[in-house]
Amino acid sequence: MATLKKFRAVRPKEGLEEKIASFPYDVINSEEAKEIAKGNEYSFLHINKPEIDLPDGTHLYSEEVYQKAKSNFRMFVDKGWFVQDDKDHLYIYRQTMGGREQYGIVGCCSADDYYNDIIKKHEHTRKAKEEDRIKHVDVTNINAGPIFLTYKANGKINEIVASIVKEKPVYDFTATDGIGHTVWVVTDESKSDAIISEIGSTKYLYVADGHHRAASGAMVARRRQADNPNHTGKEEYNYFLSVLFPDNQLRIFDYNRVLKDLNGHSEEELFKALDNVFLVDEIGENMYKPQAKGEVGMYYSNKWYKLTVKPELREENDPVKSLDISVLQDKILEPFFGIDDPRTSDDIDFIGGIRGLKELERLVDGGKFKVAFAMFPTSIRELMNIADAGKVMPPKSTWFEPKLRSGLLVHSLD
Repeated sequence: MATLKKFRAVRPKEGLEEKIASFPYDVINSEEAKEIAKGNEYSFLHINKPEIDLPDGTHLYSEEVYQKAKSNFRMFVDKGWFVQDDKDHLYIYRQTMGGREQYGIVGCCSADDYYNDIIKKHEHTRKAKEEDRIKHVDVTNINAGPIFLTYKANGKINEIVASIVKEKPVYDFTATDGIGHTVWVVTDESKSDAIISEIGSTKYLYVADGHHRAASGAMVARRRQADNPNHTGKEEYNYFLSVLFPDNQLRIFDYNRVLKDLNGHSEEELFKALDNVFLVDEIGENMYKPQAKGEVGMYYSNKWYKLTVKPELREENDPVKSLDISVLQDKILEPFFGIDDPRTSDDIDFIGGIRGLKELERLVDGGKFKVAFAMFPTSIRELMNIADAGKVMPPKSTWFEPKLRSGLLVHSLD
């Protein structure tokens, strides 16, 4: 059964939370981070993306980057911008987007649960990115960003959370992107204990977003266990920072594809390949957003097309192969476009659905890309079914919004 633990959060001095909170390290690049943090010495990007404080051209995985993260974190603490709670707590983190709310429980999950598959995964991780986060955690001695987990909704937990959020929050602000962020400290021990007990009766937790952060947190724990001859299992390094949301509050957006060229093929060959897999309907200039599973939108040569997977090609008994993204990848992107590994290919890019279909048109019309595919979002249920089956999704299958802000709650490994 799943483990959830209270912790002493390192968090912004009240009044600085909006200035400190930042996007996760992996949704913006270094140039974007430098621009966002310009003129804001409090931005957590100085810790999560410390290369912005080093000379241009500094290798992202160089030792000085990690040391800069460490020194910047220490500076935030020394200047009193960050303070640490004097007692262990759980925390509630509400995000508000477009009138929709989701309530997460912030605590620490067990590295043992990760390795014992109580925390279920649905994506492969890349070694270089994993090692980067391991080094960041190890050198800074903190979990800088939380892992985004989900669980099957629990009515008792919902009732407890609803009672907690009637109290005054410690942070409540709307970021520049319009997303609301509100945090409560759970000071009632009986409510914390009740939540922990209910999570303890939960069979599985699921990584929704943050597979590399989860892998790095677990690996740091394993390495420190091996290096500590007096290891007991109770040390803080055995746990990593997590936010747990009930599955029925989450929304997955579409994760769309754009291709740079036709891989040496002609337009006629493109449509012949599509005809083998889909029922192809020309829509014209009006944008087409897929309305149901089994539908894909395509934008090519100033026209939109509705692609419907042929019934005989739907493998509904396989949780992975039944995904629209799997059908597109296995039957079109790999054999026709030559995209064997979407994670490493330079001929494909991925566009989060939050940016809309207009962005797909812009990229294709601008000439950088030749064709775009708009997907119907993967569901939470599909994600859980795949994780339960011990399988993995194709890369870039899910795009969650809103993104968790980093820097609001930090976990120290001491």
